Amino acid sequence: MRAVRYAQFGGPEVLHVADVPVPEPGPGQVRVRVAASVVHPVDLMVRSGRFPAPLPTGLPYTPGWDVAGSVDAVGPSVEEFTIDDEVIGFSPWLQTTVGAHAEYVVFDAVWLTSAPTGVPAIEAATLPTNGLAAAQALDLLALPTGSAVLVTGAAGQVGGFVLALARASGLRATGLAGADDREFVESLGAAFLSRSDDPTGTYDAVIDLAVIGSSLLDLIRDGGGYVAASPPLRPEPVRGVRTFALQVLPDGSRLGELVKLVTSGDIPLRVAGVYPFADAAAAHDRLAQGGVRGGVVIVP
Repeated sequence: MRAVRYAQFGGPEVLHVADVPVPEPGPGQVRVRVAASVVHPVDLMVRSGRFPAPLPTGLPYTPGWDVAGSVDAVGPSVEEFTIDDEVIGFSPWLQTTVGAHAEYVVFDAVWLTSAPTGVPAIEAATLPTNGLAAAQALDLLALPTGSAVLVTGAAGQVGGFVLALARASGLRATGLAGADDREFVESLGAAFLSRSDDPTGTYDAVIDLAVIGSSLLDLIRDGGGYVAASPPLRPEPVRGVRTFALQVLPDGSRLGELVKLVTSGDIPLRVAGVYPFADAAAAHDRLAQGGVRGGVVIVP
């Protein structure tokens, strides 16, 4: 099968298309015929050699975490999926020996759920990692209905999902984003704050996707909550403010709940660009430029 690979760390130019063996599913696993996958900022970090964790197989390596596609084969003990089922899901970082930027990928069945009906694969592929990151950030906070939450980086992929889920959960969200993103933020029922100004207001919680940092704790009421974008960025608690760090994990069941919200129109899916395997370097370049408002999608 064909897959996007790199045999050495470096810039986007190290990416190339190679022939690799088709992976075989083991017990509890499913092989998916890939229709679409997504490039994330962490892919650029891993490719450049700046990611602190080692690759599961060393080099050469096939990246890719999200997948939208159809079931091609099932391993022993898999009962929830059958051949040709349309599915989406994602793998934990660096835990698949062949990533999703390939014609076929093997995932644990529990990482997958049925794809949203009637949604193109290139759109559905944008949901798993970023949608679950948003859901799990809100799950950490466990805010009651009517709570006020500030979301920084609100127009990014995770931020947009947080705003949509906050609206669906009855929370009062405020989105901090660029001036050009006002319409998008307000379309999701959130109040808008410009990132060119100092953040203001008092909130029950903050989800800091833009990595503004511990200064935002001053905006949180005593006993509120704060979610950092990653574990190294988690500040120490103050004034009873609970602080958490986002570590998104695959969860087919929770992802299935998000699929229902996509189907009902409560969660919008955004695609910034679609690139074939041969143009994987261009996809990495696009993401590296910043300001991406939607998923950068890779297709076979």
